[in-house]
Amino acid sequence: MDKAESTVRDILAMADVGVDGKRPWDLRVIHREFYRRLLGQGSIALGETYMDGLWECDQIDVFIYKVLRAELEHKISVLSLLWPVLWSKMVNLQSRSRAFNIGKHHYDIGNELFKLMLDESMAYTCGYWRDADNLAAAQQAKMDLVCRKMGLEAGMRVLDIGCGWGSFARYAAQNYGVKVVGVTVSQEQIELGRELCSGLDVDLRYQDYRDVEGRFDRVVSIGMFEAVGEKNYRTFMQTVERCLEDDGLFLLHTIGTNTPDLQADPWTVKYIFPGGMLPLPKQIDAATQGIFIMEDWHNFGTDYDPTLMAWVANIDAARERLEALGYDQRFYRMWTYWLLSAAGSARARRNQLWQMVYSKKGLDNGYSSVR
Repeated sequence: MDKAESTVRDILAMADVGVDGKRPWDLRVIHREFYRRLLGQGSIALGETYMDGLWECDQIDVFIYKVLRAELEHKISVLSLLWPVLWSKMVNLQSRSRAFNIGKHHYDIGNELFKLMLDESMAYTCGYWRDADNLAAAQQAKMDLVCRKMGLEAGMRVLDIGCGWGSFARYAAQNYGVKVVGVTVSQEQIELGRELCSGLDVDLRYQDYRDVEGRFDRVVSIGMFEAVGEKNYRTFMQTVERCLEDDGLFLLHTIGTNTPDLQADPWTVKYIFPGGMLPLPKQIDAATQGIFIMEDWHNFGTDYDPTLMAWVANIDAARERLEALGYDQRFYRMWTYWLLSAAGSARARRNQLWQMVYSKKGLDNGYSSVR
């Protein structure tokens, strides 16, 4: 056993993770190159060596949960772990000129993939599992929760920033009689979303949020803020303020973190969400100061764990169909590693899921929290 292997084994042992052990969360190292790369590059190497087939694990979600609970990221301190965060602070990775990159890289990789992974609503955000026992019920409960928090009434005009395939727009129009304008930076989402929303008072647009015009009774943004970037948080809030009627409400649904080191995971930024950044509470607060009054803050981050695990189950069940569509073994390993790692992070309470409700000047009679 060389020094690199010995060091990695000792570090993993701090999280009750073994190497070549028999427990489902233990790692099985296939090639010794894994040790050197992990020590040299940290978290990005952990994902890349899995994609390369250098290690296996029966329960990656539990492995990641244990690693994060034990705060092992502080045990392997290399510049590559910090660089994505430092780079994001120096460069506007989500500027107008880069706004559509995330659509092309992630959402445009194929509607068939997402049809196989998601439930029929095509909701690609955290479900609300309090009274749900399956993915479809959790997604419907989440969309209804948003509608109730917004106090939607028939005839209202609603702006959906980051509308995806129109899952919320479709639900709100069908069940609450509202008129919805949705914007997304994904051409694939627009094409399928318009088909799914056909016949409803829903207008889906291929457009950057900064270019939206008009005034709306309500504004929602569900699972898009993670792509906005710290340098644009204030601009985002100013855009919402410009589009929102004076007596309107704004709901922001976003993944967030209380851990600065986890704002921009290098592996995720490289392979899954280029330019992605999880906001910190203080950054959201700073961006809204002087613009909005916070009426409600709801954290149900633990619900992302069962949501992600349901998506993994769907991917596993459709593996042969995915291969027939051209998604090869390396893609499968990349995609499932990401989903399982995110589940472990939510379980370890490193990633949160926040829904915040804002008004412009504060509601005269206050806001009754909806759960």
